[in-house]
Amino acid sequence: MARVSLPHDAKAGPTKPEVRAVLHGKLDLTATDHFVEVGSCTGAVTIEAARRAGRVTALERKSERLDVTRKNLAANEVRGNIELHEAEAPEGLPDDGDVLFLGGSRNYEAVLDHAVETNVSRVVMNISRLEVAGRATEAFRERDLLEEVCQFQVSHGYDLAGATSFDADNPVYMLVGSARESGTGEIATDGGTR
Repeated sequence: MARVSLPHDAKAGPTKPEVRAVLHGKLDLTATDHFVEVGSCTGAVTIEAARRAGRVTALERKSERLDVTRKNLAANEVRGNIELHEAEAPEGLPDDGDVLFLGGSRNYEAVLDHAVETNVSRVVMNISRLEVAGRATEAFRERDLLEEVCQFQVSHGYDLAGATSFDADNPVYMLVGSARESGTGEIATDGGTR
C-alpha cells in the first residue's frame, strides 16, 4: 500500500495510519465501488479510498478543511473519479453510494437513515468518544445495520532513559454494518456476525 502524505493540516487530527489500515480492511473497497465519505477533513481516508474505489464522493462541511482535502489529494498525485462537496450531510449525499464512511458524528442518525434508504452495502463509522459510541451503536441497531463493533487502541514506542516506553493514542470505536439484506446483523459473542 502506498503511503499517504499529509503536508497540509486541517487542524483536526486525521485518522491515524493504523486506524486507516483497519478501516480499509472493513470497507473492503473494489474498483467498481462508489465510496462516499462524510467528513473528509485532511483527506487521508479519501486518498486511500481513491486508490481503490472506482468512484469517490467526499463531503466536508467546512470550506477550509475541504481545501486541505484538495491540497492533500494533489500532493499525493491522486486522480480519478473524485467529487468533493462542501456540504453538511445528509444534504449532498449521493443516492448511488456502495460504501459509506462516517468520519465524524455530526448528524450521523440522518446519514444512517440515508444509508438505509439508498441500500448502501457497507457502512463504517469511527468514533473516539465513549458516549457517542454507545448512542451510535444503538442507532445502528435501531436501523438493523449493525454487524460488528470493534474497539482498539494503538501505542507508539519512544526512548525513555535508554529503554522503550509507550504513548497511547485515544481508543477508537469502529461500527461496521450493511443496509443490504445479507444476514441477521446480530453480533456474535466472538465479535463477528451470525
